[in-house]
Amino acid sequence: MTQQAKIHPSVCPLDCPDTCSLNITVEGDQITQVKGSDANPYTAGVICNKVTRAYPDFVHGDKRLTHPMKRTGPRGSGQFERITWDEALDIIHDRFAAVIAEHGPQSILPFNYAGPHGELAGGSMDRRFFYKLGASLLNRGPLCGAVRGTAYSSLYGAAPGMPPEQAVHADLILVWGNNVTVSNLHMTRVLKEARSTGARVVVIDPKRIKQAEQADMHIHIHPGTDVVLAMALAAELERRGALDMDFVTEWTMGFDAYMEQARSYSVEDVETICRVPMGQFHQLADWIMAADTMATSLGNGMERGRSGGSGLRAAMALQALTGQHGRLGAGVIAKSGLSVPKTTDVLQGSHLIPSGTRVFNIVDIAEKLQDETLDTPVKATLIYNHNPVATHPDQANMIKALMREDLFVAGCDVAMTDSMLLCDVILPACTHFEHDDIFGAYGQNYLQRAAPVIPPVGESLPNTEIFRRLAAKFGFDGPEFLASDRDLMDQAMDGAHPQLNGQRPSEIAVDRAIGMKTQGGADMIMCDTVHPATPSGKIELFSQDLEDRFGYGVPRFEPVPQDRRFALITPSSAKRTNATFGGHADSLGPEVVEMNPADAGDLGLQDGAEVTVFNGQGEVTFTLSITEATRPGVLYSPKGTWRATSKTGLTANALIPAGIRTDIEDGACYNETFVDVRCS
Repeated sequence: MTQQAKIHPSVCPLDCPDTCSLNITVEGDQITQVKGSDANPYTAGVICNKVTRAYPDFVHGDKRLTHPMKRTGPRGSGQFERITWDEALDIIHDRFAAVIAEHGPQSILPFNYAGPHGELAGGSMDRRFFYKLGASLLNRGPLCGAVRGTAYSSLYGAAPGMPPEQAVHADLILVWGNNVTVSNLHMTRVLKEARSTGARVVVIDPKRIKQAEQADMHIHIHPGTDVVLAMALAAELERRGALDMDFVTEWTMGFDAYMEQARSYSVEDVETICRVPMGQFHQLADWIMAADTMATSLGNGMERGRSGGSGLRAAMALQALTGQHGRLGAGVIAKSGLSVPKTTDVLQGSHLIPSGTRVFNIVDIAEKLQDETLDTPVKATLIYNHNPVATHPDQANMIKALMREDLFVAGCDVAMTDSMLLCDVILPACTHFEHDDIFGAYGQNYLQRAAPVIPPVGESLPNTEIFRRLAAKFGFDGPEFLASDRDLMDQAMDGAHPQLNGQRPSEIAVDRAIGMKTQGGADMIMCDTVHPATPSGKIELFSQDLEDRFGYGVPRFEPVPQDRRFALITPSSAKRTNATFGGHADSLGPEVVEMNPADAGDLGLQDGAEVTVFNGQGEVTFTLSITEATRPGVLYSPKGTWRATSKTGLTANALIPAGIRTDIEDGACYNETFVDVRCS
């Protein structure tokens, strides 16, 4: 470290449950090193390699957007010229205004998801702007997260779940559909500590993930069949007299309806549908019966199948059926971030939404952009906090939608992504290292604040300032649009929460994290210090809400017919967080696709060969990796790659159907992707 180098505290804003505290080394105005810090005791100085390796390049590399630009050549050609901020904002204002004059404000669509997870950058002034404008609304959750969130709330309501650190008190931990080493890193430390005191760890995953090598059992389940395993376990435990009926009576409702459905799944179904050996199933049932304190850690993997909501609900329900709540270490490790006192409606200005504004499911956007039969067609969009070309199902259709010359596409991002290349105007956004923000994690219970560690790179601006300037162009001058970033931080959280000790949220120290507990300061323990926040006040094994909205009062399995040899799953990458860092050197070149040796032998394919994976939607080239970690009939390739990784200019997302949806919340079914493979 040079004499001029300084270390500053910060927070990682990426779409990850851990929300790590960081130490940033800055020399001049350059970030030279990103490391973990001890400010957050859960993340405790450890961060993932991708953040360490890729963040300095993300901030200062050749793909960084540093000034506004407008398109000068054909859409997608990459031909842009530099313009001023006033010119860029005037173009957006004029095009939006013309579209509104002809078709009305709902012909404008905000197209964003979850790039930064800071409360300000993720959704504050931008929401106020589009709400005031009267633009169409976007239901973002179905792309990822809503199915898992609704599965949890159907059982527990909005009550916070078990913080991950509490699992050290468990003697059995199920890691279900959660690749902890890639997308929930600090859970690995908890598992290691629990095992050191005698706890058993069971990994349930279609891939033999790294954590499975440090587990007592790996259940190599077939993708999308988790509900069968969980319901069959409930029925088997009932047959053995192992359900905690005192707890069920006191703390749950809907037991009879739930168990009637569960009894329809047999051990034989587990063997034939889940492809899990009978002996392994009974061993797991034995361990559940023997456990004094069981915890279940659930990722988002399960939600990406047709029966994803059912699988998640059934896995969580095992905790209630066996009485595994009410004490430290017993519970569902999910939604502990609900303990953070967010005031989202205030921050986003929900009162500004015009009555009757339509809402689009984000998974439908490629179709909506091309639908001329809509009463109000979509004629202009602004893509920000999102790279839809790299993340949505049916990639080719998304590209086709964004290539429409009659659609005005503005973009706002940190880097020149595949989606930005399709824009008419591009606005350069700051990274979180260049602006103030406040962070309430979704996978742990710490509240953190961060301040800028470097000035804005080039002419980039924070999202909040970009949308303030857009609001001014449209004459929006109410107090909602004059709020400073400090004001927004104070509006993002309930400053009266006792654990803030009278501090304004904008004044929280940047070198520490506040561990949120109950209002009374107690550890969060479901059915003890925390009660289910459902209509009945109990854990609802039968959900009237899900019955009314989707017809799934209780979980059930609905298989999707498989019309090709392989099921392709695309979980998290060790090199990217979703599509972020997809332009880094580590992600350049072809991505791998993993195949079981038995399948490779049948097809005469060699390790390291270039292969083409295809179905009726497209073709994508990969480098083949032959491994026992992937079960027969299943292919695995990490998500979030950019188009340059394949010779066809398409990624795995081109193979994923957009029309198949989850049982609840109409979510994207990334794992219901069926393909064939040939040598390229």
